[in-house]
Amino acid sequence: MKKERVKLTGTEKSELFAEAVVTIVLLLLLNLSIIILIHLAILQDESLVNGIYFLKKTITFSGNYHLWSWQRIFIIIMGFGDLIVLYWRLIRRYHQMQLRHVISELHYIADGHFDHRISFAVRSDLQRVIDSINSLVDSTVNSINEEKAIEKSKDELITNVSHDIRTPLTSIIGYLGLLKTGNVGPEDQAKYINIAYTKAEQMKSLANDLLEYTTLKSNTTKLNLAPLHIYSMLEQVEAGFELEAEKKGISFDVETRPKNLTIKADPEKLVRVYNNLINNAFKYGTGATKIKLIANLVNKQTVELRVENNGARIPEKSLKKIFERFYRVEGSRNIKTGGTGLGLSITKSVVDLHHGTIRCESNDNWTSFIIRLPLDPSKV
Repeated sequence: MKKERVKLTGTEKSELFAEAVVTIVLLLLLNLSIIILIHLAILQDESLVNGIYFLKKTITFSGNYHLWSWQRIFIIIMGFGDLIVLYWRLIRRYHQMQLRHVISELHYIADGHFDHRISFAVRSDLQRVIDSINSLVDSTVNSINEEKAIEKSKDELITNVSHDIRTPLTSIIGYLGLLKTGNVGPEDQAKYINIAYTKAEQMKSLANDLLEYTTLKSNTTKLNLAPLHIYSMLEQVEAGFELEAEKKGISFDVETRPKNLTIKADPEKLVRVYNNLINNAFKYGTGATKIKLIANLVNKQTVELRVENNGARIPEKSLKKIFERFYRVEGSRNIKTGGTGLGLSITKSVVDLHHGTIRCESNDNWTSFIIRLPLDPSKV
């Protein structure tokens, strides 16, 4: 923001001019009074006159020039003094006017114009006050925006949770109501019980994800760091999804470079990251035939973990929001895919706890979730 000097109003300029005139008049009167008093003192003391005459004759310059008469020297000294006093009076009044402008701007901001900033540039300590006021306003605006975002987030959380709980709960109540009537055959009873059980499992999954999400977001969550052999962990993760992958016609590729790559991490939480990303590939990677689990040592301090699938491409507009809680790429709340919308948000929270980063890249060939983690989070 370009800063400009305080622009004085016509009234203020007149006030400054009047201040200059009054000061000059007072100084002239004071100078005249001093000169008269000195003349009176000299006339009454002859020795003082002789002393001044002696100095004039004694102090000479090159070319036999004598010192000017004492009247001229004294008048010049008084003139310099008058100029200093005049400048001090005018600059003091000008600073007072600047302060009035700052106070006026501050009242304008206090009336609710939080997008306004004081743009004055002054050459005094007042500039530090202006900068402090602008910083305080920025801090206040940020706090207000954060509070609004928190309130909005709470409202969205309540809305989304209510919807995700109500949908399976409505089905459970409906099928249990049919069973309660007793007018349902044995085959339909088993069918309705199975549907009600599946819906109850969905509610349990949502409750567990919510609990884990809020736990990870709290400041009290701590990592249980331990040496973790990446290749062994990835083999175990692959084995856990082997049957489901076979049903979907998906194969796994596991690769680590180097093969004995070991990092310090929380094994339980890092396995949850892989579970979430693989489940995400199963649910949303339409047409996928392969999932790659890759780990590379980037340097002596960082490791890169990649989970890739060759399924459907994620739209560009969704990539920036994909780690937000309850966000679904398909943009619906009907849970057709069975997800709670918290899996990737939980994944990001775990990565953040490890002082790492996660991002998603997607094209027509591969969708890649790329995680960067320090080899030892405790040293970050």
